[in-house]
Amino acid sequence: MSFGDPNNPYGQQPQQPGQQPGYGYPQQDAAQAGYGYPQQQPGYGYPQGQPGYGYQGVPQFAGWWSRFGAVLIDGLIIAVPYAALIGIGAAMGGGAGSALAVLGMLVGFGLGLFKIYKEGTEGAWIGKKALGIRVLREADGQPLGFGMAFVRNLAHFVDSIACYLGWLWPAWDAKKQTFADKIMGSLVVKSQ
Repeated sequence: MSFGDPNNPYGQQPQQPGQQPGYGYPQQDAAQAGYGYPQQQPGYGYPQGQPGYGYQGVPQFAGWWSRFGAVLIDGLIIAVPYAALIGIGAAMGGGAGSALAVLGMLVGFGLGLFKIYKEGTEGAWIGKKALGIRVLREADGQPLGFGMAFVRNLAHFVDSIACYLGWLWPAWDAKKQTFADKIMGSLVVKSQ
């Protein structure tokens, strides 16, 4: 009793030439196959020119100075109204001063959440846009989404606990990632 082709015992359809496999690991020739992980082939790993990355082929990672500049700009945009309202409220004293101080805290918190929202949905807020960089998911080159952007900002705590080494890590890392970027699977790339 025969169930099909003896060279194809599982009844799979033969793959057409030049067609990518549908599921699982990338297929390899017997000559290329080795021990360990499959070799990198086009179409696996970094997406090749997909929309959202702002590049064709290999990503252009944002340098340490552009990342620092973006953090500085965004920090000033959040800190100046916060500090001004808190300072005026403290100088005024009384109930009106307390109300201004509370308003300052709400403004700072609101601007911080809005920054996270914009980085999650578009990949950049004012500082990153001004310096032409974006934060994206490493897996597919799309924006992180609000939840992942929020957790990425919390994960920056890890960058600070080892004498701020994580903040300096992009200066010599191959992918220019902080520890938080490595944890979250995010990249900061140049926009084009």
